[in-house]
Amino acid sequence: MPRAEDGPRVSKLIALSPPLDVNSGYCNLLQCTDFQDTCILAERGSALLGWISAYRPPSSPEQIFVWQVAVDPVARGQNLARNMLDALLARPAVATATALTTTITEDNEASWALFRAFARRHGATLTRSPRFDRHAHFAGAHDTEWEARISPLPALSK
Repeated sequence: MPRAEDGPRVSKLIALSPPLDVNSGYCNLLQCTDFQDTCILAERGSALLGWISAYRPPSSPEQIFVWQVAVDPVARGQNLARNMLDALLARPAVATATALTTTITEDNEASWALFRAFARRHGATLTRSPRFDRHAHFAGAHDTEWEARISPLPALSK
């Protein structure tokens, strides 16, 4: 579980993980404190190797929204992202969630593969629909973000 002191390490890891959007240090600090029950740190010794930021949307409390998944280049290919997603579902703060949602740009094959494999592994269905349009929501400055919805979630923590 992250702490306030982890904010700068999280910022550094996200910067090493394109195409993730680099958030402000303050945003990462808030994630490490106000959303610590739904965020995951993966460490080896003192090295931060993985991060998931997630939260329960107030307007859709049946969901857990995964904002970012970052894995240090030295830890890629070791199923760390998969293991962090499973650890997230095992958290008490996620116990009543029935769906996992996230947004992914069309060309982010690594994220699509991660979430498709997660859905398959847990016998869930992944559906996708446009959530934030390149022109309507980003004034052409960012690719369309597609919402991936995985449900029903397995009863790992229930």
